[in-house]
Amino acid sequence: MSETRILVVEDEPTIARAVADRLAAEGFAVRTAADGPSAVEGARAFEPHLVVLDVMLPGFDGLEVCRRVQAERPVPVLMLTARDDETDLLVGLGVGADDYVTKPFSMRELVARIRAVLRRVERPGVEAVGQAPMRAGAVEVDPRARRVRRDGREVHLTPTEFDLLACLFRNRGAVLTRAVLLEQVWDWADASGTRVVDSHVKALRRKLGQELIRTVHGVGYSLEAAR
Repeated sequence: MSETRILVVEDEPTIARAVADRLAAEGFAVRTAADGPSAVEGARAFEPHLVVLDVMLPGFDGLEVCRRVQAERPVPVLMLTARDDETDLLVGLGVGADDYVTKPFSMRELVARIRAVLRRVERPGVEAVGQAPMRAGAVEVDPRARRVRRDGREVHLTPTEFDLLACLFRNRGAVLTRAVLLEQVWDWADASGTRVVDSHVKALRRKLGQELIRTVHGVGYSLEAAR
């Protein structure tokens, strides 16, 4: 894990140092940033494998940091939120965050969530060997290259958005419950993060069209089988 780089963006020095020290002890290479502008510059210079990002920051907030970082280079983002407020969480996930942890949090939970996100990013490279591109309507998914096109144009997805879309493509026509999607995409063993699934489905619809993913009310989601 010594080569896995994590950028910690947190303006509270005590929290930033505690998180950085714990991640360093876990074997990660860590840098910190304390405001929006330095976070964007740090992501550009450090090229982290994952960003731990506080929502409330001086300069400009974590949502804007996430937008700017994702526009330059797809990188997993785990957001730290001060409140368990659904609107804040949905906005954060909507701008490209992959997961979130609500303050106050335990270091054990934070490390577990970080490792889960990193596993999701690393895993598809092995699973995608030999997988041919998949198509549904105007949307094409290439698992090996981790690229998505709509009407021939490449569409930028976050790592988790891609994994969710690929999971739905692999199970084309089947209805997948939120609990199943949480297990297969997020590596979560419980169903406590259903709004995470809903937010990512909303993001996929915004980028790829409302008609691609069907909601089965009271059950889950299904990729439309039309080719």
